[in-house]
Amino acid sequence: MTVIKCISPIDGSVYAEREALPLDKAKDVVARARRAQKAWARRPLEDRVQLVLKGVARLNEMADEIVPELAWQMGRPVRYGGEFKGFNERSNYVAEIAHSSLAPIVIENSDRFERRIEREPHGVVFVIAPWNYPYMTAINTIAPALMAGNTVIIKHAAQTLLVGERMVRAFVEAGVPEDVFQNVFLDHDTTSALIAANSFDFINFTGSVEGGRAIERAAAGTFTPIGLELGGKDPGYVMEDADLDAAVDTLMDGATYNSGQCCCGIERVYVNEKLYDAFVEKSVAWVSNYKLGNPLDKETTLGPMANKRFAATVRAQIADAVSRGAKALVDPKLFPADDGGAYIAPQVLVDVDHSMEFMKEETFGPAVGIMKVKNDEEALKLMNDCKYGLTVSLWTQDAERAARLGGELETGTVFMNRADYLDPALCWTGVKETGRGGSLSVIGFHNLTRPKSYHLRKALA
Repeated sequence: MTVIKCISPIDGSVYAEREALPLDKAKDVVARARRAQKAWARRPLEDRVQLVLKGVARLNEMADEIVPELAWQMGRPVRYGGEFKGFNERSNYVAEIAHSSLAPIVIENSDRFERRIEREPHGVVFVIAPWNYPYMTAINTIAPALMAGNTVIIKHAAQTLLVGERMVRAFVEAGVPEDVFQNVFLDHDTTSALIAANSFDFINFTGSVEGGRAIERAAAGTFTPIGLELGGKDPGYVMEDADLDAAVDTLMDGATYNSGQCCCGIERVYVNEKLYDAFVEKSVAWVSNYKLGNPLDKETTLGPMANKRFAATVRAQIADAVSRGAKALVDPKLFPADDGGAYIAPQVLVDVDHSMEFMKEETFGPAVGIMKVKNDEEALKLMNDCKYGLTVSLWTQDAERAARLGGELETGTVFMNRADYLDPALCWTGVKETGRGGSLSVIGFHNLTRPKSYHLRKALA
C-alpha cells in the first residue's frame, strides 16, 4: 500500500495523507468515467454549462475552509484569499463562449448537400494538476472539458493533496453526476501504467519538464493527445520610455508573489541603461517591504515556499551566481523568519549574466536577476536565449514597437505593460521546453474536442 502525504511548509508536519489506488481500482474509476461519458455528452450543452457553473459557485461557498487549507498545503498567505478571482473569471468566460466555440461550421446546407464540421468530445480527459495554483490551473481544463461533453478524472499533486477531492465534492454536490467528474490518488507507477494502457482520450499535464517527459514516455505509441505546460523562465524588458514606477511594481510583484512559484512569474529583467540604476534601486526597496512569516497570520505578505527542497534550489542558484560575480542586494537581516528551510527571503541579483544557471534555468522562487542592456537588439537576443518560452513582459509607451519585438520573441504570450496574468479569452500556450498545446479561449475548446465532418448528399440527380 502506497500512502501519499502532504508535508506542510508551515511547520513540516504531515497535513494530509491518502492511500493511493491500486491499479485494478484505478482501472475501475476509468471504466466508470467511460460508461458515463456518452450520456453526459448527450445532455444539452446549456445543461452542462450550468452544472459546471453551479459547481464553481459551490466551491466559492467553501472559501472559509479552502483559504487556510491552501496555506497549510502550499504556503500562500491567507491575506490573499485563495484563487477565486481568477478561478471564477476563467470559468465564467469559457461558459460565455461555449456555444460559439462548439458550434458546427456549416459549409453548405442546400437542396443537394449538407456539409458541416462538428466538434465531438474526446471522451475521458485526465487532468494532472500542479500545486502552485492548484485551483486555477486545474479549472483551465476541467471547465471546458466538462462543458464540451467529456468526463474528467483529476489527479492532483501531493503538495495540494486535498484540492482535487474538494473540487469533485463541490461539483457533485452541485449536481454533476459522480462518475462524470472523479478524483484519484495515484502513485507514479500506476499513473504511467494507466497512460500506457491507453486509458484516456486526452491528457493535460502541468508541471516540470521531467514530468512532461515521463508523461510522453508513458503515452508512447498510444497516440493519446497530450497538452503540456512545463517550465518557464519568463523575462521582462524595460525600455527607455517605460513608466518606471509601474514597471517596478508589476515586475517585482510578478517575480515574488506566491513566493515566486508561478509558471509565468518574472525571473529575469533586462533594463535599458538609461533607467537601469533607478529601476534597480526601486526594485530593491519594493522587495524589501515584504513581511516573511507564517501564512496563517494576516499580516504576512510572503509565506514559505511549498517545500524546503524547492527553497534549497533557489538558495543554490543564488549562491552559485554570487560565486560567479553576481551581487545580492536585499539585506537578509530584514527577514528574520528565513530559517534556511521552506521560509526564504526574497532576493534581487545584479551583475548577472547568461553563464549563470540563475539566469538560464527555472528558479521558481522569490528571486530575480536584473541586467543592463543598450538597445532592443541586445534585449531580444537575451530574452530568446532560453530553452523555455511561456510569456514575456515588454514595458514601453510604443505599442507598435512592442508588437514588432513580439514578432521576434520565442514565446507563447507577449504582454505590454503588464505581466503574470492569464487572459481567458486568449490561448494559454508555450513553446520550446515550456510545452505544447493550449488551454482556454476558443482554441482550448478545440483542443478538448475532435472534429468530425459530415458530407450528406441529399439528391443523386
